[in-house]
Amino acid sequence: MHNTRKITSDLVWLGASDNRLELFENVYPIPQGISYNSYLLNDEKTVLFDTVDSSVRRQFFENLRFALNGRNLDFAIIQHMEPDHCAELEDLLRIYPQAKIVCNMQIKKMIAQFFELNISDEQFMLVKEGDTLNTGKHTLNFISAPMVHWPEVMMTYDATDKILFSADAFGTFGSLNGNIFADEVNFERDYLDEARRYYTNIVGKYGPQVQAVLKKASAVEIKMICPLHGFIWRDDLGYFIDKYAKWAAYEPEDKAVVIAYGSIYGNTYDAMAVLASKLAEQGVKNIKMYDVSKTHASYIISEAFRASTIVLAAPTYNGGIFVNMENMLHDLTEHNLQNRRFAVVDNGTWAAMAGKQMKDLLALLKNCTFIEPQISLKSAMKDEQIAQIDELAAAIKADL
Repeated sequence: MHNTRKITSDLVWLGASDNRLELFENVYPIPQGISYNSYLLNDEKTVLFDTVDSSVRRQFFENLRFALNGRNLDFAIIQHMEPDHCAELEDLLRIYPQAKIVCNMQIKKMIAQFFELNISDEQFMLVKEGDTLNTGKHTLNFISAPMVHWPEVMMTYDATDKILFSADAFGTFGSLNGNIFADEVNFERDYLDEARRYYTNIVGKYGPQVQAVLKKASAVEIKMICPLHGFIWRDDLGYFIDKYAKWAAYEPEDKAVVIAYGSIYGNTYDAMAVLASKLAEQGVKNIKMYDVSKTHASYIISEAFRASTIVLAAPTYNGGIFVNMENMLHDLTEHNLQNRRFAVVDNGTWAAMAGKQMKDLLALLKNCTFIEPQISLKSAMKDEQIAQIDELAAAIKADL
């Protein structure tokens, strides 16, 4: 049973969603599932944009067969070699052996790494930045997008309909439930957090490379964006492009406070609950608190990209940082966060060492500074430390 949707008169969405998968890339929780998007252009020549993950292969091939309606497949454009998009290339070429593979040289090399295919050089159409492919009514332009987020990535721009096929850029965690266009859902309410979590964890490390691609995209008129995950954008593109521009430049979306804490027996949490109350008394709104032992790091990293101010609190554990906080901080530094303000609180029954070590890790981040005072607890917060909490809350409010 096919399940396709028309995007334009000659462009069809062939995607499918996986609602069973629990971890994307076996790392990131996806409680709302994930979509794998593929597109077919029916022009004088037929053009497929990428394949899908093997988990949805049956639906994909049924969709493709229906959309081709008896026609042969002339071109298969491979924009990104990650297996959630290229896994079905081998079966695609078995079913449509005459299809010409359109890709760059790096993608060709990666095809040989992932598959053992007997493909002649003549079956490849190798393209580079600025090359074009005319399919009849449509002219496709190829854009190099290295490190967004693999080195081989390219995008395709349909100069006729002003559509950008954006590979993994502008993607979103979450399955598509009939609605494939962002304007068919309440995106900001229901999907923005998952779009941010997708970007920050999958692409976030490569902000300069994303900025370079955004600069290229700004030179052409774009009426629609077709990503490989999530919703197609055909309305209010500036809203989502602006989000990407902020994320890529490591600019906070909100002047807001996020508190991430680790707590073994609840004492560090108690201190952070007091700090949150003091901040609220200072007029700070929408404070978010996360337990690093219960909340997957991908959510906290996403929140760190959103907010201007991050409070980190953790006990000393085996002479170091409480293990779940340390793991989260390593993940945070690996994602290249910049331009943030941090406040640090530690706790130690006999030796409070975590605060200095947390600061040492955060010092690896560019243009990130600390709000004082740094508070050090001894097992449990005492009444005499309320004044320090008040002072820190006032400093955070003034900094905002």
